[in-house]
Amino acid sequence: MSGFLVVNPQSGKGPKAEDLREEAERRGVDTHLLGPDDDAAELARAAREVPLGVAGGDGSLAAVAEVAIERDLPFVVVPFGTRNHFARDLGLDRDDPFAALAAFDGGIERNVDVGRVNRRLFLNNVSLGLYANLVHRREHHRRRGEALARLKALGILLRRPGALGVSIDGRPVEARVVFVSNNHYKLDLFSIGERERLDEGLLHLYVAAGWLPTAWEERSGGHFKVDAQAGRLRAAVDGEPEELETPLGFEIEPAALRALVPPR
Repeated sequence: MSGFLVVNPQSGKGPKAEDLREEAERRGVDTHLLGPDDDAAELARAAREVPLGVAGGDGSLAAVAEVAIERDLPFVVVPFGTRNHFARDLGLDRDDPFAALAAFDGGIERNVDVGRVNRRLFLNNVSLGLYANLVHRREHHRRRGEALARLKALGILLRRPGALGVSIDGRPVEARVVFVSNNHYKLDLFSIGERERLDEGLLHLYVAAGWLPTAWEERSGGHFKVDAQAGRLRAAVDGEPEELETPLGFEIEPAALRALVPPR
């Protein structure tokens, strides 16, 4: 079985993108290194009818996963970013992207869930409030090349303890953080734990209030609506900074993605 692999050379750490491309092509996988003007989704739509893969971090995956669902093709994740939460929860070795390439050759198919916010696909989670602002500020500082951006951003945010001012399914809530995930997470302060399942078929919504949130109110369901007086809300979608128009409609698509993982 061959495949098509998009490599994001800007992602994270680890081996060089050229080395990964050489190994993928040695296995018979057509490989494209993303340039600044490339559109990963369009490249995936133009590919042959073979498994579609992405080598990148969590923020690189959704565009090609969307096309894999549209075309009903298997999807291969090659961990090549900084955190790689989705790869971890699939059971992949996040420190060995070369091993993940084995999924293109006789991989095991797993049907996993995807989430959507206003129809936009996410694989991990969407956060609003404190976490989202932290991601936005961290990205701003990263682009400016400043060191210790996360700590600086956190210090600023903790001095601004305002609540989000949102309603969830029509009920006003006092929340500093709203976190919606594709399947269940174990959460801690500024730490996202692992998911035991990716096929539960449920969204989980977590709400935390207070100056320094430590306790979560949790609920689960197939869909949620988050509204706010503001026409837009800052969000972090799979760890990437975004601004989303309100109201936000969240829904789950059970078993929508045909994920290929390496043979055990």
